[in-house]
Amino acid sequence: MARTATNGNVKAHLSHNGLKYEGITINGYHNKREKNVPGTGVASRQHRQECFEQAPIYVAVMTYVGFGIVTLFGYFRDFLRAVGLEKCHLAQEREEQKDFVPLYQDFENFYTRNLYMRVRDNWNRPVCSLPGPVFDLMERVSDDYNWTFRLTGKTLHDVINMGSYNYLGFAENNADFLKTVADKTQQYGVGVCSTRQEIGNLRFHEELEQLVAEFLGVESSMIFGMGFATNSMNIPALVGKGCLILSDELNHTSLILGARLSGATIRVFKHNNMHSLEKMLREAVVSGQPRTHRPWKKILIMVEGIYSMEGSVVRLPEIVALKKKYKAYLYLDEAHSIGAVGRSGRGVTELFDVNPADVDVMMGTFTKSFGAAGGYIAGKKELVDYLRCHSHSSVYASAMSPPVTEQIMRAMKCIMGKDGSTEGIRRVRQLAENTRYFRARLNEMGFIIYGNDDSPVVPILLYMPGKVVAFSREMLARKIGVVVVGFPATPITEARARFCLSAAHTKAMLDQVLHHLNEVGDAFCLKFSRRRYPSWADLQNEKDSELSS
Repeated sequence: MARTATNGNVKAHLSHNGLKYEGITINGYHNKREKNVPGTGVASRQHRQECFEQAPIYVAVMTYVGFGIVTLFGYFRDFLRAVGLEKCHLAQEREEQKDFVPLYQDFENFYTRNLYMRVRDNWNRPVCSLPGPVFDLMERVSDDYNWTFRLTGKTLHDVINMGSYNYLGFAENNADFLKTVADKTQQYGVGVCSTRQEIGNLRFHEELEQLVAEFLGVESSMIFGMGFATNSMNIPALVGKGCLILSDELNHTSLILGARLSGATIRVFKHNNMHSLEKMLREAVVSGQPRTHRPWKKILIMVEGIYSMEGSVVRLPEIVALKKKYKAYLYLDEAHSIGAVGRSGRGVTELFDVNPADVDVMMGTFTKSFGAAGGYIAGKKELVDYLRCHSHSSVYASAMSPPVTEQIMRAMKCIMGKDGSTEGIRRVRQLAENTRYFRARLNEMGFIIYGNDDSPVVPILLYMPGKVVAFSREMLARKIGVVVVGFPATPITEARARFCLSAAHTKAMLDQVLHHLNEVGDAFCLKFSRRRYPSWADLQNEKDSELSS
């Protein structure tokens, strides 16, 4: 079975519906391919196929068995530690503090102690170079089963970086490109040491806010020094007690934290499920607040442009239609989508041809596509003026660093073509091409991948905990840096490797990664997909024939 999300009416080239394939066998499954026919959909002509294929049932069973075995061994090792046969390296209460309220909850640390520590070498690897399309890693080893690490003094050079959010390749050290950033650093230093409401409001902060508003096509914007705090500190300023937040179940932690800090009532709707959202909206409008049944002061729908763990894209036209129908507000987090999708990199509003004015609160970060740090809130001037006075991030946080501000302006002007070149639009198009190519080749190989055809976030489902660890270590041995994610960051049966495409990746780099993925996928039996997709060459031939006709 598979869950699909459709929101348009064009041909879905990578859909399983109506694609003609030759018979092929992968991991024991054999399916025939069907001829491509035009698909049908609703709501938007900017349809992109989005699929969440489920693995065979035996994969889920083996995943639970794997976690069960590790858990049993964890309890056995805790018993050995309790009787003194094994040393416990984790922080513990001192003997003289046994009667105090405990600082460290023993059972809560069970997962860290017995599961995470066994595989900790797969995370927090020390990078010792520019984290561009390739980077260098410092080699480290552990003598006590990952409780501590020591550096060997060796360096692993030219590892292909498939994990950074460097979507447009602006995390770079080209001296010609960074000249203005270097000049700004020499002139203003690296820190402001004050909030903007005191004496930290510099001229180029206001210039950047005007540039962001122009880039997004809205009235006004406001910048912040930290992307996470842009969500967590501004949402409490927008809603509070007596308000209702309708949050997508896969929203980022920063959105969830901001919603909880606000004191508003929170209800969660199923991911990208318009029926679930409309049901909650209808109930909220009809029933009002619990017990009193008074109308909600505000109803705020919170969604993301691209969901960073699933690679899926928000169904924006339909959400905007529901928002208008039920007189709700819309908060759109474009951390992963701004710069990465759309004809000119302006995010999901451009991807779906939605008027930015229909989105009440537009949020995004500069940490990904712009190769910098911080975030923004954009929308109507009244909204931004209100947040300048009421947002904790505005009142208490230090102003954005001058060189960071200049880097954002440099990257944004490049995307907009204001630097007099076409380099920015070239990068946007290159990212789109890399994304389509990488996803099509993975589908062709037989991996289960999640997300939207346009999304540069590409999760490959690995499922079993042992395979997650083995996959990460084997890819690093082949000089490919990947990010693996498992429970509790994902559902327990949906551990994955998350690949992030970049405009800085060359086709040769991607081909090298795909070659090793194909070999590792065969060696570790990771090709679980029972669908059959066309080859990249077939897709290109079909595209050429459509253009010629």
